[in-house]
Amino acid sequence: MTDVSLVPGALNFRDIGGLPAGSGRTRSGVLFRSGHLGQLDDDGTRAVGALGIRRIIDLRDDDEVRISPSRVDGLDLQTQRVPLFVGSIASFFERDASLESFYRSLVDDSAEKVLAVVRGVLADQPVLVHCAAGKDRTGVTVALTLSAAGVEREAVVEDYARTERFMPESRNRAIIARLRAVHPEAQHLEELTTRSPAPVMAGLLADLDARYGSPADYLRAHGLGDDEVAELRRVLVHD
Repeated sequence: MTDVSLVPGALNFRDIGGLPAGSGRTRSGVLFRSGHLGQLDDDGTRAVGALGIRRIIDLRDDDEVRISPSRVDGLDLQTQRVPLFVGSIASFFERDASLESFYRSLVDDSAEKVLAVVRGVLADQPVLVHCAAGKDRTGVTVALTLSAAGVEREAVVEDYARTERFMPESRNRAIIARLRAVHPEAQHLEELTTRSPAPVMAGLLADLDARYGSPADYLRAHGLGDDEVAELRRVLVHD
Protein backbone atom coordinates (compact mmCIF):
# COMPACT_ATOMS: atom_id res chain seq x y z
CA MET A 1 0.00 0.00 0.00
CA THR A 2 1.31 3.46 -0.92
CA ASP A 3 0.37 6.86 0.41
CA VAL A 4 -0.95 8.10 -2.94
CA SER A 5 -4.65 8.68 -3.52
CA LEU A 6 -6.06 6.21 -6.04
CA VAL A 7 -8.45 8.76 -7.55
CA PRO A 8 -7.42 12.21 -8.85
CA GLY A 9 -9.26 14.97 -6.99
CA ALA A 10 -10.30 12.76 -4.07
CA LEU A 11 -8.49 13.25 -0.78
CA ASN A 12 -7.27 10.14 1.01
CA PHE A 13 -8.77 7.62 -1.45
CA ARG A 14 -7.35 4.17 -0.81
CA ASP A 15 -7.98 0.45 -0.97
CA ILE A 16 -8.19 -1.44 2.34
CA GLY A 17 -6.56 -4.55 0.96
CA GLY A 18 -3.62 -6.53 2.26
CA LEU A 19 -4.18 -6.10 6.02
CA PRO A 20 -3.39 -9.16 8.18
CA ALA A 21 -6.41 -10.98 9.59
CA GLY A 22 -5.34 -14.12 11.42
CA SER A 23 -4.28 -16.62 8.78
CA GLY A 24 -5.55 -14.39 5.98
CA ARG A 25 -5.49 -10.85 4.63
CA THR A 26 -8.11 -8.35 3.55
CA ARG A 27 -9.05 -8.61 -0.10
CA SER A 28 -7.98 -5.87 -2.48
CA GLY A 29 -10.60 -4.16 -4.62
CA VAL A 30 -13.46 -4.78 -2.16
CA LEU A 31 -13.49 -1.98 0.43
CA PHE A 32 -12.29 1.55 -0.26
CA ARG A 33 -12.22 4.67 1.92
CA SER A 34 -11.79 8.35 1.07
CA GLY A 35 -12.70 11.96 1.55
CA HIS A 36 -15.58 13.53 -0.37
CA LEU A 37 -15.96 13.27 -4.14
CA GLY A 38 -17.02 16.86 -4.78
CA GLN A 39 -13.76 17.90 -6.46
CA LEU A 40 -13.38 15.08 -8.97
CA ASP A 41 -12.61 16.06 -12.53
CA ASP A 42 -13.55 13.81 -15.45
CA ASP A 43 -10.45 11.69 -14.92
CA GLY A 44 -11.35 11.24 -11.26
CA THR A 45 -14.90 10.19 -12.08
CA ARG A 46 -13.60 7.70 -14.62
CA ALA A 47 -11.14 6.36 -12.04
CA VAL A 48 -14.00 5.68 -9.62
CA GLY A 49 -15.86 3.90 -12.38
CA ALA A 50 -12.81 1.83 -13.31
CA LEU A 51 -12.65 0.47 -9.76
CA GLY A 52 -16.07 -1.11 -10.31
CA ILE A 53 -17.54 0.43 -7.16
CA ARG A 54 -21.18 -0.58 -6.76
CA ARG A 55 -22.06 1.29 -3.56
CA ILE A 56 -20.94 4.56 -1.99
CA ILE A 57 -21.69 5.11 1.69
CA ASP A 58 -21.64 8.87 2.26
CA LEU A 59 -21.35 9.81 5.94
CA ARG A 60 -21.73 13.58 5.46
CA ASP A 61 -24.70 15.65 6.62
CA ASP A 62 -27.13 17.45 4.31
CA ASP A 63 -25.26 20.75 4.37
CA GLU A 64 -21.97 19.07 3.46
CA VAL A 65 -23.58 17.25 0.56
CA ARG A 66 -25.27 20.42 -0.66
CA ILE A 67 -21.99 22.37 -0.63
CA SER A 68 -19.90 19.60 -2.25
CA PRO A 69 -22.12 17.14 -4.14
CA SER A 70 -20.35 13.99 -5.30
CA ARG A 71 -19.30 14.07 -8.95
CA VAL A 72 -20.28 10.53 -9.85
CA ASP A 73 -23.03 11.22 -12.38
CA GLY A 74 -23.17 8.59 -15.08
CA LEU A 75 -21.68 5.84 -12.94
CA ASP A 76 -23.68 2.68 -12.30
CA LEU A 77 -23.67 2.68 -8.51
CA GLN A 78 -25.90 3.24 -5.51
CA THR A 79 -25.28 5.99 -2.96
CA GLN A 80 -26.30 5.25 0.62
CA ARG A 81 -26.59 8.31 2.84
CA VAL A 82 -25.72 7.74 6.50
CA PRO A 83 -25.23 11.20 8.09
CA LEU A 84 -22.94 10.29 10.97
CA PHE A 85 -23.03 13.26 13.29
CA VAL A 86 -24.78 14.22 16.49
CA GLY A 87 -25.36 17.95 16.16
CA SER A 88 -23.30 19.89 13.63
CA ILE A 89 -19.66 19.81 12.63
CA ALA A 90 -19.29 23.36 13.92
CA SER A 91 -20.42 22.27 17.38
CA PHE A 92 -17.28 20.18 17.90
CA PHE A 93 -15.09 23.20 17.29
CA GLU A 94 -17.30 25.41 19.47
CA ARG A 95 -17.03 22.90 22.32
CA ASP A 96 -13.32 22.39 21.61
CA ALA A 97 -13.92 18.65 21.72
CA SER A 98 -10.99 16.25 21.65
CA LEU A 99 -10.79 13.43 19.14
CA GLU A 100 -11.31 10.96 22.00
CA SER A 101 -14.60 12.58 23.03
CA PHE A 102 -15.67 12.97 19.40
CA TYR A 103 -15.17 9.29 18.68
CA ARG A 104 -16.78 8.24 21.94
CA SER A 105 -19.86 10.26 20.97
CA LEU A 106 -19.99 8.55 17.58
CA VAL A 107 -20.04 5.03 18.99
CA ASP A 108 -22.34 5.91 21.90
CA ASP A 109 -24.85 8.20 20.20
CA SER A 110 -24.85 6.91 16.60
CA ALA A 111 -24.66 3.15 17.03
CA GLU A 112 -27.61 2.50 14.70
CA LYS A 113 -25.89 4.50 11.96
CA VAL A 114 -22.57 2.75 12.53
CA LEU A 115 -24.45 -0.52 12.13
CA ALA A 116 -26.02 0.78 8.90
CA VAL A 117 -22.55 1.41 7.51
CA VAL A 118 -21.41 -2.13 8.31
CA ARG A 119 -24.53 -3.56 6.69
CA GLY A 120 -23.95 -1.32 3.68
CA VAL A 121 -20.50 -2.87 3.30
CA LEU A 122 -22.18 -6.28 3.36
CA ALA A 123 -24.84 -5.31 0.83
CA ASP A 124 -22.64 -4.58 -2.19
CA GLN A 125 -19.00 -4.76 -3.13
CA PRO A 126 -16.81 -3.11 -4.18
CA VAL A 127 -17.89 -0.42 -1.73
CA LEU A 128 -16.55 3.02 -0.83
CA VAL A 129 -17.03 4.59 2.62
CA HIS A 130 -16.35 8.31 2.79
CA CYS A 131 -17.04 11.50 4.72
CA ALA A 132 -15.51 14.96 4.16
CA ALA A 133 -11.82 14.19 4.65
CA GLY A 134 -12.04 10.43 5.18
CA LYS A 135 -10.48 10.83 8.62
CA ASP A 136 -12.88 10.66 11.56
CA ARG A 137 -16.33 9.34 10.65
CA THR A 138 -14.78 7.13 7.99
CA GLY A 139 -11.92 6.23 10.33
CA VAL A 140 -14.22 5.03 13.10
CA THR A 141 -16.65 3.07 10.92
CA VAL A 142 -13.93 1.43 8.84
CA ALA A 143 -11.97 0.51 11.99
CA LEU A 144 -15.04 -1.16 13.49
CA THR A 145 -15.80 -2.96 10.23
CA LEU A 146 -12.26 -4.27 9.93
CA SER A 147 -12.16 -5.27 13.59
CA ALA A 148 -15.40 -7.22 13.27
CA ALA A 149 -13.96 -9.00 10.21
CA GLY A 150 -11.02 -10.19 12.29
CA VAL A 151 -8.31 -7.82 11.09
CA GLU A 152 -5.46 -7.65 13.58
CA ARG A 153 -5.71 -4.74 16.02
CA GLU A 154 -2.31 -3.25 15.15
CA ALA A 155 -3.22 -3.21 11.45
CA VAL A 156 -6.59 -1.56 12.11
CA VAL A 157 -4.91 1.18 14.12
CA GLU A 158 -2.17 1.67 11.52
CA ASP A 159 -4.71 1.97 8.71
CA TYR A 160 -6.44 4.73 10.66
CA ALA A 161 -3.14 6.46 11.42
CA ARG A 162 -2.10 6.45 7.74
CA THR A 163 -4.71 9.11 7.00
CA GLU A 164 -2.51 11.82 8.44
CA ARG A 165 0.03 11.16 5.70
CA PHE A 166 -2.60 11.78 3.03
CA MET A 167 -3.42 15.30 4.25
CA PRO A 168 -1.55 17.88 2.10
CA GLU A 169 0.20 20.61 4.10
CA SER A 170 -1.41 23.32 1.94
CA ARG A 171 -4.85 21.95 2.79
CA ASN A 172 -4.01 21.75 6.49
CA ARG A 173 -2.66 25.31 6.67
CA ALA A 174 -5.70 26.77 4.91
CA ILE A 175 -8.23 24.96 7.11
CA ILE A 176 -6.41 25.72 10.34
CA ALA A 177 -6.09 29.42 9.45
CA ARG A 178 -9.78 29.68 8.61
CA LEU A 179 -10.95 27.93 11.77
CA ARG A 180 -8.41 29.62 14.02
CA ALA A 181 -9.87 32.99 13.03
CA VAL A 182 -13.22 31.84 14.42
CA HIS A 183 -11.95 29.78 17.38
CA PRO A 184 -8.69 31.46 18.44
CA GLU A 185 -8.49 29.73 21.83
CA ALA A 186 -9.39 26.18 20.74
CA GLN A 187 -6.87 23.64 22.03
CA HIS A 188 -7.99 20.68 19.89
CA LEU A 189 -8.50 22.44 16.57
CA GLU A 190 -5.44 21.07 14.78
CA GLU A 191 -6.07 17.57 16.09
CA LEU A 192 -9.68 17.63 14.89
CA THR A 193 -8.81 18.86 11.41
CA THR A 194 -5.47 17.29 10.52
CA ARG A 195 -4.45 14.48 12.89
CA SER A 196 -5.13 10.77 13.10
CA PRO A 197 -3.02 9.67 16.09
CA ALA A 198 -2.70 5.92 16.54
CA PRO A 199 -3.22 6.12 20.35
CA VAL A 200 -6.65 7.69 19.84
CA MET A 201 -7.95 4.79 17.74
CA ALA A 202 -6.21 2.25 19.97
CA GLY A 203 -7.93 3.85 22.94
CA LEU A 204 -11.35 3.76 21.29
CA LEU A 205 -11.05 0.07 20.45
CA ALA A 206 -9.73 -0.72 23.94
CA ASP A 207 -12.71 1.12 25.42
CA LEU A 208 -15.07 -1.06 23.35
CA ASP A 209 -13.17 -4.12 24.59
CA ALA A 210 -13.70 -3.00 28.17
CA ARG A 211 -17.37 -2.16 27.81
CA TYR A 212 -18.57 -4.81 25.34
CA GLY A 213 -15.87 -7.46 25.01
CA SER A 214 -14.67 -6.42 21.55
CA PRO A 215 -15.63 -4.09 18.68
CA ALA A 216 -17.52 -7.02 17.13
CA ASP A 217 -19.45 -7.46 20.38
CA TYR A 218 -20.28 -3.74 20.32
CA LEU A 219 -21.88 -4.29 16.91
CA ARG A 220 -23.62 -7.44 18.13
CA ALA A 221 -25.01 -5.52 21.11
CA HIS A 222 -26.64 -3.11 18.68
CA GLY A 223 -28.15 -5.75 16.41
CA LEU A 224 -25.51 -7.29 14.14
CA GLY A 225 -26.05 -11.03 13.89
CA ASP A 226 -23.41 -13.72 14.17
CA ASP A 227 -24.20 -14.69 10.58
CA GLU A 228 -23.47 -11.12 9.51
CA VAL A 229 -20.15 -11.13 11.36
CA ALA A 230 -19.21 -14.36 9.58
CA GLU A 231 -20.29 -12.91 6.23
CA LEU A 232 -18.24 -9.78 6.86
CA ARG A 233 -15.13 -11.89 7.26
CA ARG A 234 -15.98 -13.94 4.16
CA VAL A 235 -16.49 -10.81 2.08
CA LEU A 236 -13.45 -8.87 3.28
CA VAL A 237 -10.83 -11.54 4.07
CA HIS A 238 -9.21 -14.30 2.03
CA ASP A 239 -7.26 -17.10 3.72
